[in-house]
Amino acid sequence: MPTEASHKLIPMTDFVIEYYSNEGYADLQTLRLMKNYANLLRKPLTLGMFVPVDPQGNVLKEPKNYTSWKSLDHNNVKRNDTAGFEEYTEYQKAEKNCLFEGFTIAYNGYSVVRIVASYDQSIEISFNKNDLLSTAFNDIESLTVFDDIYLTANALKSIGIKK
Repeated sequence: MPTEASHKLIPMTDFVIEYYSNEGYADLQTLRLMKNYANLLRKPLTLGMFVPVDPQGNVLKEPKNYTSWKSLDHNNVKRNDTAGFEEYTEYQKAEKNCLFEGFTIAYNGYSVVRIVASYDQSIEISFNKNDLLSTAFNDIESLTVFDDIYLTANALKSIGIKK
């Protein structure tokens, strides 16, 4: 579920207008944000942007009691002493690579993986298992047709927005 610190994915023109109108002028920081956001929008969509996947692109199953384990403060940082919890740390690392919040697996078949936004079931995206690319959307910018897609802290960091 999206958090209060979430930012919605918006078209580039809206992003430029929003940041320019707040600043009143385009300083180097604002121009850097605009460039970073444009680069993010151009990235080809992959399954790992939505749900945790292993290095080969296979969907990872959430470990048992993962939410409880993750909520413990000492598990929310990089640790080297996690013997017996490798599955948890692998999932956590893959989860941090996601760029969009609130997506779950709706169907994981032989050749297709279908995901949906947990907060809006009408937002549905399918990925081909051969190349792990979306069958209907080419890049992140193509997702701006949806009103409610939320960026993760990792995506915001890649743009240069600190929350």
